[in-house]
Amino acid sequence: MKLGLQGRVALVTGASKGIGHAIAAELAAEGARVAMTARSADRIAAAAEPLGALGLVHDGADLDGAPALVERVEAELGPIDVLVCNTGGPPGGEPLDFTRDQWRDAYESLVLGPMALVHAVVPGMRERGWGRIVNVVGTTVREPIPNLMLSSVHRAGMITGFKTVARDVAADGVTLNSILPGLISTERVTGLFGSEEAAAEAMGLPAGRLGTVEEMSAAAVFLCSERAGYISGETLTVDGAATRSV
Repeated sequence: MKLGLQGRVALVTGASKGIGHAIAAELAAEGARVAMTARSADRIAAAAEPLGALGLVHDGADLDGAPALVERVEAELGPIDVLVCNTGGPPGGEPLDFTRDQWRDAYESLVLGPMALVHAVVPGMRERGWGRIVNVVGTTVREPIPNLMLSSVHRAGMITGFKTVARDVAADGVTLNSILPGLISTERVTGLFGSEEAAAEAMGLPAGRLGTVEEMSAAAVFLCSERAGYISGETLTVDGAATRSV
């Protein structure tokens, strides 16, 4: 299947490792011109170089930096056709123990940050009549985990935001979708549980294993493709049937 991404310009945030890096790599393999960001200059440079991608430093909570980031990418690669918002999770903890500052920080990084990028790229996408925006969320928005309340609350809000904007731009060839990874084999997950096997056993995964970043990125990149032009305002769960909700 040809995805129609050859020559498209894609911006992927949070892409120095894990799911974000896998999505950037898949887009590059499909012929897209990729810009990828992370907070660490050394990490993003090391991640971008093998892909022939543009590596840039960006903090998702830096709301004022979003327009400048988009301008930099478009100056070096051309108008952005694809935006993938991938943001690391806030700290875990007991539901009623989070401080006001922690709530504010989570709101800025998980809601305001991605929406600042959406605001920066959508006008150009509408003008050109083509655009794909994907937000990497998580299955906790469907089945909340108490210790991840900060993440669950704000990521659920982003799904609503994407759905709302999707309806507004649907006639202009621009799509917005959210993708919900379950337990995926990343450094963060294996670090939390000790091993992939321990994670699968602890969470009682029906598939008996964690998903791979390649499985996750394949789903995300399809939503970025020409083929997915009539899929918008949706949430796609990639979790090996682990989520019990319909």
